[in-house]
Amino acid sequence: MDIRIYVGNLAKSTTQAEINTLFATAGTVSSVDLVMDKGTGQSKGFAFVSMPEQAEADKAISMFNDYSLADKVLKVNVAKPKA
Repeated sequence: MDIRIYVGNLAKSTTQAEINTLFATAGTVSSVDLVMDKGTGQSKGFAFVSMPEQAEADKAISMFNDYSLADKVLKVNVAKPKA
């Protein structure tokens, strides 16, 4: 089962492809879900990245939490399950 990672504080201009490329440097990326505002079509500033291996997910979290991307400091951690 894939590990879902929350990626917050993204610049509104950050694309799904950019996130995928960044996280692929830590391991295999199953999917990237960049959350968009339905009304404006703009990014809401956060995304979820799914990775199949726990070790790679842990590596990505340690590599990219507090990482600067597009002049924004990312917040990266394990996604909490929906309540």
